[in-house]
Amino acid sequence: MTLEEIRGQENAMEIPDRVQSAGAALEELLQAAKKQEYLTVGVYESAKVMNVDPDSVAFCVLATDEEYECDIALQIHFTLIQAFCFDNDINVVRVNDIERLADLVSAGEPGEPKDAHCILVTSPSANPWKDPALDKLSGFCEERRSVYDWVPTVTLPER
Repeated sequence: MTLEEIRGQENAMEIPDRVQSAGAALEELLQAAKKQEYLTVGVYESAKVMNVDPDSVAFCVLATDEEYECDIALQIHFTLIQAFCFDNDINVVRVNDIERLADLVSAGEPGEPKDAHCILVTSPSANPWKDPALDKLSGFCEERRSVYDWVPTVTLPER
């Protein structure tokens, strides 16, 4: 067995742990951003923020599940949002559990669950918000880009 094969096996075993760790960091980030009122939830609301104040966007989460994979309009929006994020050096992750994500961002709020297909974590440009979970996710995204995984999928922890 060569050194490259051994490293490949080690990396293959570490990836699920890193994805789970990134999922926990994403949950922490969303909860902290919600408390600070730094969340923008919804595809159209996110597009407005990106258009008006792109420098305030710190992180982007795109969510879908099997029910919405055939929604062409949503996929076009995702493509445009991803392009915007790439052009502006904004990290993007994908989450496959939209119900769990919607529960996280609308917990404790009355009414219908929010459209959680796109969630932005924003930060005022004048006084940037620092969060350890944001740093951890940024590192995760950078690591995944190094292996050509441009929009990594993150698994949220089970409740």
